[in-house]
Amino acid sequence: MKLYYDTTINPRKACAVAAHLKLPVEYVHIHLARGEHKTPAFLALNPNGRLPLLQDGELLLWEADAIMCHLSNVAGSDLWPREPAAQIEVQRWFSWDAFHFFPHGGALYFEHVIKPVLGMGTPDAAAVKKAQDAFKQSAAVLEQHLASRRFLLGGQLSVADFAVSAAFPYAQEAQLPLQDFPAIRRWHARLQQLDGWRSPFPAP
Repeated sequence: MKLYYDTTINPRKACAVAAHLKLPVEYVHIHLARGEHKTPAFLALNPNGRLPLLQDGELLLWEADAIMCHLSNVAGSDLWPREPAAQIEVQRWFSWDAFHFFPHGGALYFEHVIKPVLGMGTPDAAAVKKAQDAFKQSAAVLEQHLASRRFLLGGQLSVADFAVSAAFPYAQEAQLPLQDFPAIRRWHARLQQLDGWRSPFPAP
């Protein structure tokens, strides 16, 4: 299997699961800043021109959440649960993250981390304020859910945890407003104890 990645948020999810499961993955570093994701060679593999991408034999799989589930199946792991009810719960958190949570953390990541790297100027104060307010609103929902749970599915670690916490390793640099959410911070501290989550990318 080949996993095409760069050291950014969405590829990090797939790399973290691969590292956590200790799968024999060949990592292919595609440098977004150099435009390598827009080359004809890469677009022939993923016409979306985005990362991550998993190549498993003839299968070309886009999207980090789907890749995480596939890697779990390959490893025979229950990170992608076997029970239908648990699978539905994972799908709920995937959807909630994609539409109600990650866009705000991702916006703060873009303003504080990506823009300086790409020489796009300083953070837009209005965009930052809007993202922070929306982030806090959604974080309050997550905080309430995690107040009595170790992980999103209760006591079971799953791909949902890897998905929803994607921006948290960049919390300091992205200035994510997590100070009022102790349950979220404790949850991510548990994930930080996992070698694969803490250090998901291959050595340069």
